[in-house]
Amino acid sequence: MVDLPLKGIRVADFSRVFAVPACAQFLGDLGADVIKVEEPARGDEARNFGVNAEQLAAAGGTSPSFHAFNRNKRSITIDLKSDAGREAARLLIDRSDVLLHNFRIGAMEKFGLGYDVVRQTNPRLIYAAFSAYGPSGELAKIGANDLALQAHSGLLHLTGEADRPPVRVGTAAIDLHAGMALGAGVLAALFQRERTGAGQFVESSLLRGAAHLMSYFYSEYWMTGMERQRMGTANHLSVPNQVFPTMDGYVVLIAPSDEMWRRLAQALDAEALDRPEFSTILDRQKNRGAVVEALTQVTKTRSSDDLISVLGAVKVNVARVNSIAEAADDPQLAAIGGVLEISGAAGKTRAVGPPVVLSEAADICHRPAPQLGAHTAEVMSEIGLNAAVYSRLAKAGAFGEPEGSSKQIGLK
Repeated sequence: MVDLPLKGIRVADFSRVFAVPACAQFLGDLGADVIKVEEPARGDEARNFGVNAEQLAAAGGTSPSFHAFNRNKRSITIDLKSDAGREAARLLIDRSDVLLHNFRIGAMEKFGLGYDVVRQTNPRLIYAAFSAYGPSGELAKIGANDLALQAHSGLLHLTGEADRPPVRVGTAAIDLHAGMALGAGVLAALFQRERTGAGQFVESSLLRGAAHLMSYFYSEYWMTGMERQRMGTANHLSVPNQVFPTMDGYVVLIAPSDEMWRRLAQALDAEALDRPEFSTILDRQKNRGAVVEALTQVTKTRSSDDLISVLGAVKVNVARVNSIAEAADDPQLAAIGGVLEISGAAGKTRAVGPPVVLSEAADICHRPAPQLGAHTAEVMSEIGLNAAVYSRLAKAGAFGEPEGSSKQIGLK
C-alpha cells in the first residue's frame, strides 16, 4: 500500500451547504488536508439544517446533514468582512494547493480574493469556483439551490405522475452530482499541474450539473423535437421499467431486452405474460398499458422476497423499494465497505463511505465533522503565523474573536 493519493495537498475550502462541501469531503477522503473556512459564530448554515434543538444536541451540536458532508476536515473561522480576516485568508490561500468556493458571482473579487489576484502570489493554485447558473449570461448573479435547478433544468417537469403536479427529486441530486463533477475537475487540474507546474481556474455550476443529468433528454429534443413528459416511475426507454405493487410493498422490474422479457414472463406467469403482442421491444412500447396491467396482476399476488428470488435466479433486473432504514441497514452496503464508523462528539456514528475505492491507496483514519473554529490556531500556526501575528489579527477581528483574545494554544 502507498499513501493516500492526495496526501500533502492542502485545500482551502470556503464553501458551505451541500454541493461543494461534498466535493471537499471527497478530496479529504482521498487524503487531502481540507481546511473548512467558516463565518465566525454562525458557521456553515448546514450545521443547523433539518433539526430541532433536541435533535441538534443528540447529534453533538451539528446536524446529521452537516455530518454527512464534512468529515475529514478541520474548521477555522475567518471574518472575510474585515481587513484582518482577508489578510488571514490570503495567507492561507498562498499556502494552499486548492481553493474551493461557492459564493455568488463577484463575491470573492469583492473580498480581494479573486483568481486573478491570488494567482499572482500562488501561481500553482487550483482555484475551483462553483455557482448556481455559471459566471456569464443574464442569470449569472442570481442565487439558486438544488430544487431551483430541478425546476430550471426540466428535471422537475419530468418527475411525478402524468396527471399530477411536478414532484421534487427526494435527494439533492443536482447538488451532489455537480459537486462531484467539480471534484473531478480539481483532480484533473492537479494532474495537469504535475506536468506543467502551473495551477488553473476550474469552474462548475448547478446548471452544468443539471444539464449533464438531463443530457439525453436535451439531445433527443435537439435532434427530434420530442419533449418527454412525466411518467411516474416508468421510463420511455423500455417496457417494463418501473415500480410494481406486491403483496407486501413494491418492487422495480426492468426488462429492456426481448430475451430478458421472455425470462421474466416464463418465470412469473407464461400464460399471462408470454403473449405475441408483447414479444418485441416495439410491441411492448406500443402496448405499454396492457403490459403494465398484466404484470401488475401477477406481481400483486406475490411477496417482494418471492419476486426478488425468482427473477434474480433468471437474471432479470429486480429490486425492492426500500425505506430509508431498510436501505441504510441493508447488509450489501456494509459488505462493499460503504458504511464507515466514525468516533466524534456524539460518540460512534455511522456514515456513508466514499463513492470509489482505490486498491493501491492506504486506508484513511476518518476524522469526524469538526466543531466550528476548533482548528483555527492550529492551522494558522502550520501556515507560519507566530503568536505575535496571530494575536494582532485576532485583536483586529480576523477570526471573529473579541479584542484581546488571542487563543495562542499551539502557536509558536
